Amino acid sequence: MAQRAAIVTGASSGIGLAVARMLGEEGYALTLAARRPDKLREAADGLRADGFEVLDVAAMLSEEEAVQQVVAAHRERYGRLDVLVNNAGVGIGAPVAEIVTRRLDMQLDVNLRTIVLFYRECVELLRAAAAETGGAQVVNTASISGKRGQAWLSVYSATKAGVVGWTEAMNKELAPEGIKSCALCPAFVDTPMTDFAKAGGVAAEQMITTVDIAESVRLLLKVSPACLIPEIIFERPGDAL
Repeated sequence: MAQRAAIVTGASSGIGLAVARMLGEEGYALTLAARRPDKLREAADGLRADGFEVLDVAAMLSEEEAVQQVVAAHRERYGRLDVLVNNAGVGIGAPVAEIVTRRLDMQLDVNLRTIVLFYRECVELLRAAAAETGGAQVVNTASISGKRGQAWLSVYSATKAGVVGWTEAMNKELAPEGIKSCALCPAFVDTPMTDFAKAGGVAAEQMITTVDIAESVRLLLKVSPACLIPEIIFERPGDAL
């Protein structure tokens, strides 16, 4: 059995892959989950080539059975869970009069419902890790738009506000047992998900980096059991909350 293990969703690129690499550097065995098998395998192979222990599980994370499949595969492989990173997400912009129900449901499912399901399926593993080591950590990728709603990205903003609220609720429920939760709330991060912003004139070099996000998660792993960081907001210079 691995000494420490983590699940990272949305791990085939961007923030998820950067956080997975950092966790590998910190000695965690990894289960990576994402929707596209080829892209996920490529990411996992890259981490394996660098010496990290990685299990990749391709899954449509909007589906309950897929979430259960990921957790079951992780449990069978590693037998423990110390860190859960709920990073999978999707953003589809539209003015309110043009919101498509299918796209609305997709964002609600992937961005919020999936996180609830992962907590439910993982909580006993997290409790066991917290009882053994004094703590377990859950990281939920939210967004700055979950702190202040954005026109055109209204549905995305609402789901990410839900992630912030869910994280707060989980800290009230689970932190007394040693299971801490943190909502990451970044402004534009240089990933394919922000290509629309780059096309609109926000240069990649003016964006937060995935390494910035990964290093914030490293901090969460280093603080004492007496220190709870419920939320981290990442602003770009010149922006105002």
